[in-house]
Amino acid sequence: MRAVTSHLLPVFARIDLAFERGEGAWLTTTGGERYLDFTSGIAVNALGHAHPRLTEALVEQINKVWHVSNLYRIPEGERLADRLCAECFADMVFFTNSGAEALECAIKMARKYQSSQGAPERFRILTFEGAFHGRTLATLAAGGQKKYLDGFGPVVEGFDQVDVGDLAAVNRAIGPQTGAIMIEPIQAEGGVRVVPSQFLRALRALCDQHGLLLIFDEVQTGMGRTGDLFAHQRTGVEPDIMTLAKALGGGFPVGACLATAKAAKGMTAGTHGSTFGGNQLAMAAGNAVLDVVLAPGFLDKVRRTTLLLKQRLAELKDRHAGVIAEVRGEGLLIGLRIIPPSGELVDALRAEKLLTVGAGDNVVRLLPPLIIGEAELDEAVGMIDRACTRVAQAHASPRKEGAVG
Repeated sequence: MRAVTSHLLPVFARIDLAFERGEGAWLTTTGGERYLDFTSGIAVNALGHAHPRLTEALVEQINKVWHVSNLYRIPEGERLADRLCAECFADMVFFTNSGAEALECAIKMARKYQSSQGAPERFRILTFEGAFHGRTLATLAAGGQKKYLDGFGPVVEGFDQVDVGDLAAVNRAIGPQTGAIMIEPIQAEGGVRVVPSQFLRALRALCDQHGLLLIFDEVQTGMGRTGDLFAHQRTGVEPDIMTLAKALGGGFPVGACLATAKAAKGMTAGTHGSTFGGNQLAMAAGNAVLDVVLAPGFLDKVRRTTLLLKQRLAELKDRHAGVIAEVRGEGLLIGLRIIPPSGELVDALRAEKLLTVGAGDNVVRLLPPLIIGEAELDEAVGMIDRACTRVAQAHASPRKEGAVG
């Protein structure tokens, strides 16, 4: 019988690194090595590591109460919901533990809305090729990617995928059973592909025309990542439902499904629930993150940092044209589309002590914490420069044997 080296389910291809502490944009391994973190827990640690405001809020709440369930009022959650709604289109919030749960709530809400309007047959949701909405059976079906669906039996019914930007295909796909359209303003996992604002505006118009709900998945793009609190705010298009998670708790597990009062009309007592969703610790974290992100000048600094980083990356693209094909993205959600296999650059960057993460379309994602400073950007650019040189040299044509130098 084969010896078990770890009792963790082997669904992650884990890198052989373990971190014991972090501060700001830096992580320190159990062996004492320091790494500059441009992964941020996959867009989660928006305030970096051990941010004093977040730490203070959680420690204070830990000494009060952690969890009482949603049988009772949770004032901290009411306050966070009020603050989120004050900053966007929404009137109502349901708190979850993750992005996938927030998307499940959004899917149920869209179906329930149509049912409450007397059209229960309108349960189908139009989604887009390359999307990633989570790893539950329903959210995998919403994404429609075969590599994630294989082996898990019949695909959950109710989702139709079309290509992003193909408005004619969207029109053709809308039928008598269609109840909503769901899209990421930026397909982050799909390769940091920014959806054009005019396409989002066209989707809003189609939803209004056909009585559909428009759902924005902002799990990865929300909470300041793009330089606005929510990515859709740069487009001038408002959804009926929006999902958040990742950066909402700054590292503490919390998600949210936000909606207009109209969209949430069918969600009455007993139609949805969560044991842990919106508990006191999660709400303390969410309010602390908002305290920082909504402070005067914070998002302005994110936008300035973005401009500086993109300028430096454009220079690197010119210098390493054989490695970097394109710099794309919004705010501090940046993708480098790579010519060699993107994993090679991820590995080379890690060797330089810079942590990054891959994405679809042969892209390396750069997701620094929003508190990143100019000196740290300089260090990161130097690391990327050296890593690109290393990858380029690895792909250089070997000299023919016997060639004269």
